[in-house]
Amino acid sequence: MSSDSGFPINDLKRRPLQTGIVVTTLTLSVASTLFLLLFSSRLGGGIASSTSAFTIGLNNIFSQFITFIGVLVFLVGAVLTSFIIFLMMTQRTRDFGLIKAAGCPSSLVGGYFMTELLLVTSVSCLLGILFGLLADFMAANVVFGGYMLGNWWSALVVFFVFFGLALFFGLQPLLKVAKMSAIDALSLVSYYGLVVEGKHRALSHSALTWRLASRGIMRRISPIVRVVILLATVFVLLTVSVAGGLIAKDTTTAWINQASEDGPIVIAYKGMGEQYELLLSNFRGATEHGDFNYSDPKLALPNSVVAQIRGLSSVAAADFRLVLYETVKEVNNYTVIDGGNVVIGSDRVGTSLIIGLDPQIMSRNFSSKGRSLSNDGALEAVVGDSISQTLYYPDPSKRISVSDPLMERIQIRNFIFDIVGVAITPLNNAYVTYVPLEQLMGATGVSSPNMILVTIEASVDRGAAISDIQTAINLVDQDLEVIDLSSTINRNKLFLNSTWQTIMFVPLVTLVSAGMCFVGYIMLTLDERRQEFAVLRSVGAKPRIILRISAIESAIVLLSSLGVGLSFGVILTLMILMSNPLVTVMTLLTIVVWLGCALAAMFLCSLYPAVKLSKTPILDIP
Repeated sequence: MSSDSGFPINDLKRRPLQTGIVVTTLTLSVASTLFLLLFSSRLGGGIASSTSAFTIGLNNIFSQFITFIGVLVFLVGAVLTSFIIFLMMTQRTRDFGLIKAAGCPSSLVGGYFMTELLLVTSVSCLLGILFGLLADFMAANVVFGGYMLGNWWSALVVFFVFFGLALFFGLQPLLKVAKMSAIDALSLVSYYGLVVEGKHRALSHSALTWRLASRGIMRRISPIVRVVILLATVFVLLTVSVAGGLIAKDTTTAWINQASEDGPIVIAYKGMGEQYELLLSNFRGATEHGDFNYSDPKLALPNSVVAQIRGLSSVAAADFRLVLYETVKEVNNYTVIDGGNVVIGSDRVGTSLIIGLDPQIMSRNFSSKGRSLSNDGALEAVVGDSISQTLYYPDPSKRISVSDPLMERIQIRNFIFDIVGVAITPLNNAYVTYVPLEQLMGATGVSSPNMILVTIEASVDRGAAISDIQTAINLVDQDLEVIDLSSTINRNKLFLNSTWQTIMFVPLVTLVSAGMCFVGYIMLTLDERRQEFAVLRSVGAKPRIILRISAIESAIVLLSSLGVGLSFGVILTLMILMSNPLVTVMTLLTIVVWLGCALAAMFLCSLYPAVKLSKTPILDIP
């Protein structure tokens, strides 16, 4: 290898820790941005969705949350990239001066450092793309149970964006130092963005350590401002992701839990039970419901099944249901606004899974908005949130300016039901309408339910109870089967939790990047002050004074950044939260612990360079 091409590589190898921090920080920034972009497309939040998982309401929540997180991750990545590349190239200021003083032309020196910049940027961006694709592959297999190539062009976009940012911010200090003379480049006033001393007074009447730490901060206004902006942006991201993510996770999980039965068992004829289980699996993007005839008279349950089920002591409750697939129609309404009648909604038509159930059995409120069905035999309905988003929403293109399902009605065949609630349910991705069983049978002419949801007593053995139920129904008809839905419901809940955890994992990667960037900054500032610390050590100061000064400076920077980031983070969190969020004391404690651990981890990591320097003998400090 020639000296021209070998110098940049040898120069990078001469600083393995600093070079590793730069490469790792830029790599993680690229990888986290690409992963979030690819993962959002799998949830339906990207330009092209590759899955039909979740309900429309949940997808809207995920899309809104991912949009905010994605913007913040990109901003943090951009600030990280600019700062870490700026530190890397600014570190070469004195090297530039030394090489120029030795007689090397400025163009040749600039070419050396430009090669370093291109090499570090290219390697980091390529590694970031590789790790981003690998993370997307792992998440797709863990969360969705399989991998499908998504928006591959996103990798090219992310690569060129971060490559351009790194070059832009890296060239700024490089071009600046190229115009300096060798004497100016070697001056400490120009090193690391220092300002001339004497413009700021240190804290008076304070201990020596505080005065030195204060002076160190005052001398570095330019890099300090950059670090505070960087860390404040990181803490904004952490606040939004941790606080907003935990609250949204608890709220959406509560919605799914209240709309899901507690470990039910389905009793139905062969085909009907599997179809109902498939409808629950659609929540995970499994498959469509297919062409299934729910109205087939052969699926009607005989009356003798009722006696067999109610005679079992292990059965806590039996919910008889009629499941149909029907065409439904929006029935509009009117309201008075500013003294005039305004039409609410229109007469849009769609299809929906219709669930006829006994309101007494489902007496608990399973609606996320409004209320559940009453027991007075009224023509009432609770629609899934996907139905409310497809049939009952404002549509300016159709001149529908006002629409609200709770103020409208729904028509099933020739019967009109008042909508009293909206539920987020995993069943058929919330393309479902719940109505009273008796009223549905009257509207459709079907005389018997076609399935039973059985809840088993908690005190009995589940396996033995299922066996007893199967034996009992076999006495009625050998074609009746029993299907345990508990595993399917648990997989749906696990899928929802895994999705939230995956999204909230991305900011942790960004936190690691920011922490490494902050450590890199502390290393550079301590390196610039090595002579100052050597003088202090030589006049009798103990080695731990270096650690104390660095700890005070780090604490001031981190606490300032936390105050700014937490303030803006809380504001953004309140903006993106859904209506009626579930906030518990445990959630608040978890948020405080997460943010406290993040702050403590960054503070402790920032002390590593000071600990290392404090253990260095005086004669080894240049």
